[in-house]
Amino acid sequence: MPRSKRRLHSRSGSRSSVGGGGVGRYEEKRLKHHTESGDGYKSARKSNTSSSRRKRKRSEESHHQRSLGSTSGGHRKNRYREEKQPRRREDSRTSRKDREREREQHRPEDPKKHTTSGAVRNDSDGHLIYQSGDVLHNRYKLLSTLGEGTFGRVVKVKDTAKEQTIALKIIRNVEKYRKAAKLEINVLEEIIAKDPFGRYLCIQMLDWFDYHGHICIAFEMLGLSVYDFLKDNKYEPFPMEHVRHMAYQLCFAVNFLHSIKLTHTDLKPENILFVNSEFTTVPSNSTRKSREVRHVNCSDIRLIDFGNAIFDHEYHSTIVSTRHYRAPEVILELGWAQPCDVWSIGCIMYELYLGITLFQTHDNREHLAMMERILGPIPYRMAKKTRTRYFHHGKLDWDEKTSNARYVRENCKPLARSAICDAPEHAQLFNLIGRMLEYDPNDRITLAEALDHPFFAKLPAHQKLHLQHRYGSNDKSTSSSVPAGSSRDFSHSLSR
Repeated sequence: MPRSKRRLHSRSGSRSSVGGGGVGRYEEKRLKHHTESGDGYKSARKSNTSSSRRKRKRSEESHHQRSLGSTSGGHRKNRYREEKQPRRREDSRTSRKDREREREQHRPEDPKKHTTSGAVRNDSDGHLIYQSGDVLHNRYKLLSTLGEGTFGRVVKVKDTAKEQTIALKIIRNVEKYRKAAKLEINVLEEIIAKDPFGRYLCIQMLDWFDYHGHICIAFEMLGLSVYDFLKDNKYEPFPMEHVRHMAYQLCFAVNFLHSIKLTHTDLKPENILFVNSEFTTVPSNSTRKSREVRHVNCSDIRLIDFGNAIFDHEYHSTIVSTRHYRAPEVILELGWAQPCDVWSIGCIMYELYLGITLFQTHDNREHLAMMERILGPIPYRMAKKTRTRYFHHGKLDWDEKTSNARYVRENCKPLARSAICDAPEHAQLFNLIGRMLEYDPNDRITLAEALDHPFFAKLPAHQKLHLQHRYGSNDKSTSSSVPAGSSRDFSHSLSR
């Protein structure tokens, strides 16, 4: 199966269309942003013993797996199936007490630990055991399960106090997931404080509570994710007017996050949901097959999944973002800030336009080779600055005779050549994508600048939200709390 297409088997796991699916894809990694002090390679380099080499290999394998992500956005499994790791060998020098302490740390939490009555039970993984009709918190009547992931489950519930149907995310009764959920709640509360009416297109948290050790977060109900809609539509690209509107809304929402000193760090089609994903079936314009395709009736979207969002003042871990949308400064471990979100948006816009992933790979070196094939050589200053081993004398260390190199040559081409036609709006789209995919984050366009790009000029006046908020908003609380543009503050970057 050609890798240039989205591989259906590579996105295994259930996918819910609910807004409540906006959970942190890397819940465990999100915690490590606050607990780890650096990357795992440095200490491994200090020893030449065989034991240290084994440890280094395990550390690098673990680091690579974390870079791919241990869970998927919301409630689906990883895009690429992780290989089973070999059983860890105990070091003969490790004491019995140390080994027991380590096993205790990794032992699943007792599912009965937070159970206060016989009616509340957990399974062996810490998931809440429930059935349709159960009522949580004397308010939320469970109707059906919408999705499941490493973090827990998302359930369709009826809010009996307000007589409305919403989505409830029920976190597993495991300490690390409870902590990750509380971090996400902190971000969601900050978003509500700065945008109480939801005008900046981020999903709204309606309520949260602790139910016998299960953190529960209530969200508004939304439609399918952009990725799920693409998949169900056989990866048929969106019409240009939908690409324009959806890209604009994404820039608008993320620019708001940047203005309140937040970086999302995990932007991808799975984390963009349609408000309503009802569609109309129309004949396909494609010459490949005479079939019908789906056009969504309303292209309004909401941004979800703030489990990995990082405030400017917080610790920035080395690796963030889902592989396909990861910026070069992250791969090269040069430190990152808000421009890494801009790179992700550029990749998403390409995918909306063509229906395929721009960088379909799961290997760092191949990823960099694809970048050079599509965008040109990586700047010498970045190649010399990185401590990774992907370059030799400032050039990418890439064997052009391998099958991987042949795949890159055959399936990747300069960015501008991907345009379907030479019409001005297509050229404008690729101009904007190109400015978002500048290698150097300091040269990358900001989202405040992107909102005024000529590609968005054709939007109807009522869809140009940044102009309404800039010139016509009467909401003092919103307009006064959010600056007009996003900042290029790199003071918290981990650049070396």
